[in-house]
Amino acid sequence: MLLTELLLDPAGRSGAANMAIDTGLLAEAARTGRAFLRLYRFDPPCLSLGRNEAAAHYDRAAIGQRGLDIVRRPTGGRAVWHEHEVTYAVAAPVAAFGSLRNAYHTIHERIAAALRSLGADATLAPHQPPSSGRVDQPASCFTTPVGGEVLVAGRKLVGSAQVRKRGAFLQHGSILLDGSQEIVRVVSRQASAVSGETTLSGVLRRHVSFHEVADAIVAAWGDEVTSPTTLLSHLAPLGVA
Repeated sequence: MLLTELLLDPAGRSGAANMAIDTGLLAEAARTGRAFLRLYRFDPPCLSLGRNEAAAHYDRAAIGQRGLDIVRRPTGGRAVWHEHEVTYAVAAPVAAFGSLRNAYHTIHERIAAALRSLGADATLAPHQPPSSGRVDQPASCFTTPVGGEVLVAGRKLVGSAQVRKRGAFLQHGSILLDGSQEIVRVVSRQASAVSGETTLSGVLRRHVSFHEVADAIVAAWGDEVTSPTTLLSHLAPLGVA
């Protein structure tokens, strides 16, 4: 069993800072074989684009008029609006999970178990044949679920993406607490499908805090994680201010 280092970062950081930290954790996992679980927030709220998305499909003027923070993720997938959520990142050797697909499922199974402990009937989406739709079409990551993603009542609650570097991988994603992904459609240059997300507060019909969800995720990881630490002591070695 590979012990996972737990990093709690609840204060909130910009999109650029958060992606730099996640990229640094991936590099550290590839270099040393260590594993990390980071739980964090975005402040200010941020629009992130997947690594392969065409930026031209989003209206720069509309984004600028709204003063939106925007960042490019190192992982694939489609646009995500990060506001009322718990964001998670796992960086670890691929061998610790057997394969990228196994890692995707194992991580989502643990997150689903954490959400069930809070009262949400979370399940994993079944695998379906690949869609013929183009990846670069502007649409929220939460428009439609794909196999292995976390659903409640058929609607997507967690959106995740992966990238691999040598023998390590980074998987990070958004666990929606409240709000919506409507801003993705608003700043798109082309029509996109209505987002199919749900939120934890909507499902449970009460306010759900960052710390409540973070505690549930830590419990779902069990003995495989270290005691919680703050991120500050890890920033200098990663080259992130």
